[in-house]
Amino acid sequence: MTEPRTIVGVDVGTTKVCTLVGEVYDDAQLRIIGVGVAPSRGLRKGVVVNVHEATEAISASVRKAERISGYQITSALVGVGGGHISAINSRGVVGISRSARGISEVDIERALDAARAIAIPHNREIIHTIPRGYIVDGQEGVKDPVGMQGIRLEVEAHIVTGASTSVSNLVKCVRGAGVEIDDLILQSLGSGEAVLRDAEREMGVVLADVGGGTTDIAIFIEGSIWHSIVLGTGGEHLTHDVAVGLRTPLSAAEELKIKFGHALPSSLTTDEMIEVTSFGNGAREAVSRMRLAEVLEARAEEIISLILREVKRSGYDGLLAAGLVLCGGSADLAGFKELAHQMLQLPVRVGTPHDLQGLTDVLESPAYATAVGLLSWGARHSPTSEPPPRPPRGINLPVGRVWDWLRAFLPG
Repeated sequence: MTEPRTIVGVDVGTTKVCTLVGEVYDDAQLRIIGVGVAPSRGLRKGVVVNVHEATEAISASVRKAERISGYQITSALVGVGGGHISAINSRGVVGISRSARGISEVDIERALDAARAIAIPHNREIIHTIPRGYIVDGQEGVKDPVGMQGIRLEVEAHIVTGASTSVSNLVKCVRGAGVEIDDLILQSLGSGEAVLRDAEREMGVVLADVGGGTTDIAIFIEGSIWHSIVLGTGGEHLTHDVAVGLRTPLSAAEELKIKFGHALPSSLTTDEMIEVTSFGNGAREAVSRMRLAEVLEARAEEIISLILREVKRSGYDGLLAAGLVLCGGSADLAGFKELAHQMLQLPVRVGTPHDLQGLTDVLESPAYATAVGLLSWGARHSPTSEPPPRPPRGINLPVGRVWDWLRAFLPG
């Protein structure tokens, strides 16, 4: 048995920074050997607003993971998100020279280059070019055209872009913590790796990662991602509403939300009273739990309505037989799943990372979907023990994606 490959993932979120160290064995089994979680600072809605504070938070998370794993972290896969992320679908077409070997990997790369040749504002960069499927001489539904005979190759690609300055600031903070970037991974892609089932991806599913400052939405159909967007609303808005509605500090509001919060007031059978720390002298006042639930319900309905609006805007709302999978910290809010089911009239479940080994006690929660997913992504899409290409220091974004990584996005 060969030595396991070591993979590191860093999820820089609005409320927490999570660094995970994993080992991948010959059977593709992933074992978590290091976990480092630190409160996030210097970020707002998933975007760096204070480089110094964000760098310190990342450093604290990385050092914790190093102490637990005994592994010196020099590079990592890093999740990227925030409201600056956007995506479009594009098609690339190339001609194929007549060859006994048929379509080659070089031909596919040329088709992907053609798909990338779209008008992008000068202040934006391409983060991912994800092939959704191929068409060979008009024949649709081709998943892997290598070796096929044809004279015309088309690729349908999902292209994810981000604001150059926002991505550069994230890269600067990670490098400032002493960590080089193997690759930047869209956070919703990572979450999907951790919590979605193959059958859901194939039948059509919406993934909604409701994090602290944002909600990441990704639609998967026929095994591949078809639509993605980041909304600027998340769990912090729930907490803020509680703080305003019950006139209590944010820290107390967060504690109330976690301990007593519910998104469906109608499901509460008794009008239980809870103690709330008020502003001013910090006195404790009795407040109805029903009141807390009513405050949370209003914001939860707004988040679900935004998800529904985005699903309808995508045009794929009739292709989502597997419904909605919720993850992120706010997915744990009692009643949230039931409220989403009522409003969307779709199957809804809460997705948690599964099939984990090693240090899994903390990680079996929807809040850690992205962090676990970064490791799963690296395990599945890095077929060799060689490290992925690292971005040159003068370039803000990773470039030169390995061919095997691109092919791995296709359904099997």
